[in-house]
Amino acid sequence: MIQARNLRKRFGDVLAVDDLSLDVEEGEVYGLLGPNGAGKTTTIHMLVGLLHPERGEVTLAGQGAPEEPETRRILGVAPQALSLYDELTGRENLKFIGSLYGLHGEALNRRVAWALDFAQLEEKARQPVATYSGGMKRRLNLVAALLHRPRVLFLDEPTVGVDAQSRHHLLEQVRALADEGCTVLLTTHAMEEAERICDRVAIMDHGRLLALDTVPNLIAAHGGAAKVTAELRSAVPAGCSLPGPIDGQTLSFTSRDPLQDLLALSRKGVDLGGFHVERPDLEAVFLELTGRRLRD
Repeated sequence: MIQARNLRKRFGDVLAVDDLSLDVEEGEVYGLLGPNGAGKTTTIHMLVGLLHPERGEVTLAGQGAPEEPETRRILGVAPQALSLYDELTGRENLKFIGSLYGLHGEALNRRVAWALDFAQLEEKARQPVATYSGGMKRRLNLVAALLHRPRVLFLDEPTVGVDAQSRHHLLEQVRALADEGCTVLLTTHAMEEAERICDRVAIMDHGRLLALDTVPNLIAAHGGAAKVTAELRSAVPAGCSLPGPIDGQTLSFTSRDPLQDLLALSRKGVDLGGFHVERPDLEAVFLELTGRRLRD
């Protein structure tokens, strides 16, 4: 549904996107992750036709480039900067945005009613958006991009600045849309969100793609070993080698197979009490690939 080949975009001396290629399948939630300045937003702007790449090409749904009118009709975009009018009510915002997509009359009314229900904003529909909470605005921003039933949806940081309840609802909505066949590409800084809803995750930095796979495969390839801490209930048998240091009664070590290593220690006569295993996650993969230096 989304094909990008060898995209390149420079702003002055800054090479924002460098020979980037992507393939996103129909009905997939595809996460695009990267530090600040990695090129994520520039990539989305090229994918939706807001920026023209210096080199490379984008094809959407097999129809053509995103600049073409027929292709633009299948796109939905919910940008990080809210595309809403504070002085208008929620319903008025949706009716206006729907009219820009060519909806009118009863068809428009039905889609607005659907959107308000989907966002759980029916009770607030007649209130100005200026009175909405951050989470309510994010939900309205999302459904505004869905009024025309897009086949491809782009979401740039869709949950930034919202509370836990709104985040949960937004993620459920995104997953439900994909399950119905909508193709979703999203950017996020929240690793747990990507782990939860993304079918595949691409990690980019300095405009280039560093890794792409399912979350379990990324963790297996780049996450490193698990961290294990175990409490010792008695002295270690003489001559028994341990996989890590002891601090008081606590043994700490790293392991690719924690349970097997703990069983091996038990067979050697090490009297183990409780233990804790901290397995690598997507954040560990992200830091391994992009580094730990702060980005502004």
